[in-house]
Amino acid sequence: MSAQRRVKLFRNGRNQAVRIPREFELPGDEAILRKEGERLIIEAPPPPSLLALLATLEPIDEAFPPIPELPMDSVDL
Repeated sequence: MSAQRRVKLFRNGRNQAVRIPREFELPGDEAILRKEGERLIIEAPPPPSLLALLATLEPIDEAFPPIPELPMDSVDL
């Protein structure tokens, strides 16, 4: 069975919050919260995919310089 500990609940504006003890801290500043029956499960989100990261980038408006066509070298097989 995993470690467990009784924690304090408190109000933060209109939200209910939970104090997470140091030994249960999650990395980063976001978490996934889901409910399974009467249980609330808090877990670290999966790392973002490369596609998700690329979707956050601004498009490049600069024109790329021309690339000269070079002669191909012969290849001995």
